[in-house]
Amino acid sequence: MAQNDTWFERQSDLALESPTLIEGFPGLGMVASIATDQITKQLGLDNYGVVRSEDLPPITTFENGRVHDLVRVNAGAEPTVMTLQSDLPVPPNAFDSLSQCILDDLTDVFDRAVFLAGVPAENEDQRGDISGVATTEAVESQLQDAGIELADGPGLLGGVTGALVSECYHADVPAAVLVVRATPYLPDPGAARTLIEEALEPLVHFDVDTSELVEQADRIRQQKQQIAQQLKQQQQSQGQQPPSPSMYQ
Repeated sequence: MAQNDTWFERQSDLALESPTLIEGFPGLGMVASIATDQITKQLGLDNYGVVRSEDLPPITTFENGRVHDLVRVNAGAEPTVMTLQSDLPVPPNAFDSLSQCILDDLTDVFDRAVFLAGVPAENEDQRGDISGVATTEAVESQLQDAGIELADGPGLLGGVTGALVSECYHADVPAAVLVVRATPYLPDPGAARTLIEEALEPLVHFDVDTSELVEQADRIRQQKQQIAQQLKQQQQSQGQQPPSPSMYQ
C-alpha cells in the first residue's frame, strides 16, 4: 500500500484485462487535461476509483452542479483503458506521495502507462508536433510502430508527470511519454486533438471523436481558464501564492 497520507480508493467492481493507463494532469497548454477529458467522455469510461491525499489542497471541484473528487481514475473494458485525471495542478509537495500511490495501488491493474506532456511551441508551425520517450525497449518499439518519432537529444521531464515517469522507470513499469508542442499560456484544444489523433489512437488502439475539440475550442478554452482564475482568487483570499501565468506548463 502507498503512504498513509495518499491512498487509492477503488469504487468499482469493473473487471479489467491489462488496460493502458493514460495520465492527464493539467500542464502546459492544458493539452493532457483536455485530451484525457475527451477520451474519458467519448469512450464512455466509468468511475473506477479516486485518489485521496492529505497533500492535496482542501478544494472541492464540481461540474454541471455535481461535486466530484479532485483526482479521479476512470476505466472501461472495451477498449481496455484507464484515465488518471485532476481538475487542478498537483502541488509539488504531493508529487512523491501521489506517484508512490499510483505505483503501489494501480500497477497490478494496468499493463502500461502513457503520460502526456506539453512543451512550448516556438512558432505556429510547431504546434502539434509530437515526440515520444520510453522507459523500456519494448515501449520504444511500440512508439516506433505507431509512427511516433522518438525525442531527439537530452531533455528533462518535470512536475508530477516527471515524478510518475521516474517511479515507473525505477520500478520497471512499461511507460511512454508523449510530448506535444502547444501554446504556452492558453489552453490549446487543437494540440490536444492532434495528440489524440496522431499519437494516442495508433499507440493505444482506440477511436475517439475529436470534432468537438475544434467546434467548441473557445468554450473549452474558457472553461479551463475559468477554473484557473477561480483557483487564483481562492489562493489570494487565503494569503497563498497564486499560480503564475505558467500554470499551464
